[in-house]
Formats: sequence, structure tokens, C-alpha cells
Amino acid sequence: MRIATAAALRWAKLWGGTVTFDDEFGIYVCTGMRGGFARSGTTVGGVFLTRARPSRNLVRHEAVHADQWARHGLGFALRYWWEEARNPGSRNRFEIEAGLADGGYRTDRGRRADPPRE
Repeated sequence: MRIATAAALRWAKLWGGTVTFDDEFGIYVCTGMRGGFARSGTTVGGVFLTRARPSRNLVRHEAVHADQWARHGLGFALRYWWEEARNPGSRNRFEIEAGLADGGYRTDRGRRADPPRE
């Protein structure tokens, strides 16, 4: 995971990001990026790449993805995208594990996927 984290930190700088470390959730958060990430943000290794300052719930969600990277290694990227191709969005098991409400996901009916945790 160190390789992915180091590469993501360099990537964030190339895209104009500001890097901070979130002590509570143990993840680097790179904000202010002009691009270089998917959706509202992407976690690579131990780094969350995004444009806007994320909510605490979103940082908690992304920290679970960092744990998934640690558990599965560099192969996590392929595992995640394979799962996303088969079970997109709120049906993706990695997103479910990370907490759908914390990640801002909604169910197919447009309601929040699960109650928000505070």
C-alpha cells in the first residue's frame, strides 16, 4: 500500500491538491484538486483525492476504503472496479462495507441507503 499511497500523494500535488493528514481516521486527505479523481473523490492507498473539503462522514467512509487497500494490496483497484462493473453504486460490496450513508449513496428508490451515523 505504501507504493499506492506515495503515488497518490504525488498525483495530488500534480493536480494542485493540498495534503493534510486526518488523525482521527488515519488517512491523508487531498483537497483543492483540479481533477484527477472520479465522482466526488477517490481513495488510492491511504489517500483521499478530492476537490472540496469533505464531511467527517465522508472521511470516515474513505478511511474504510483505505483499510480495504491495506487488506487487498495493489490488487484492490481491480477488485473494486470488477465489483463496480457487476454491482454498481450502492450494490457494490466495498461501498456497503464503507457505509453507504457516509459515502452519500442513495438506494434505487432515491432514499438514503441507510441512516446516517454521527
